[in-house]
Amino acid sequence: MTSRSELETKLEKIDSEFAEIIRRIPKRDPQEPTPFWLHFEMIERYKVLREANIEKGMNILEVGSGAHAITTTVLAYLVGDRGRVVAVDIGRWRFVNEILAQAGLKHRVFPLAHDATSLPLQYECFNLAVVIHGVRSFRNETTITKILKEMLRVSPRIFVAESLPIAKTKAQKAHLEMYNLREEIFQARSGQKDDIHYLPLDKLTELVEKAGGEVTDSRMMEIDQPHFLACVPRGLVEKIEDEEIREDLLQRWEAAYTKLQQHGEEHLPVGIVKAKRRPA
Repeated sequence: MTSRSELETKLEKIDSEFAEIIRRIPKRDPQEPTPFWLHFEMIERYKVLREANIEKGMNILEVGSGAHAITTTVLAYLVGDRGRVVAVDIGRWRFVNEILAQAGLKHRVFPLAHDATSLPLQYECFNLAVVIHGVRSFRNETTITKILKEMLRVSPRIFVAESLPIAKTKAQKAHLEMYNLREEIFQARSGQKDDIHYLPLDKLTELVEKAGGEVTDSRMMEIDQPHFLACVPRGLVEKIEDEEIREDLLQRWEAAYTKLQQHGEEHLPVGIVKAKRRPA
């Protein structure tokens, strides 16, 4: 459970102008146990993106923008009125326009529904390309490398950030135990992987280099705040057709969920990789 007062405590520690933008966005379903989850996630993205050296007036490509415009909202704020964000996702757009309008930043964002392994852009047209907590949705290392390569084709610099499989506290361990069920659950339901396990920092760095990036910075960042996105609804697990797999995952889900209830859910450290395009 998170309260308005807990949110305000976090907002006091960030840029006051961006804090006001977050306050404009209504909480999601008031009946949810964590109605301010979106606001906390935007604060986390803000902390991470402050490390990307974004300047007002930049044109930025965001890959894997997602249904709630979490990173997109932060980017749209950071680029200012003269900047623009092209937000790419293959299909998750459900709340994007609504949230950007609530934040007052919709005019700075151009949504692009497209497969990021082959962008419909013929030349370099961005100052920076970013993927923030999106690598885990790219399903396998081959696809990750293709997308990073495309990002480096249309931008001279890229910035990659992703949670790391490092858990130091009971709340972080609870998050990781639940999150690590997602890949198996989605594969059992659809036959395709999604939300693959978090990659170690050295693997993220390796994949950036494999895609043609010259890494200029690779490090871990502590976040120090709650996290709410690990849990898959139990109902999704119950719909798995294979009885043996379903029962196994249900038992493991119950065990992981019990730990989330006992310890809460804390954000894992985040791996950051900065790179520039390697000269031909």
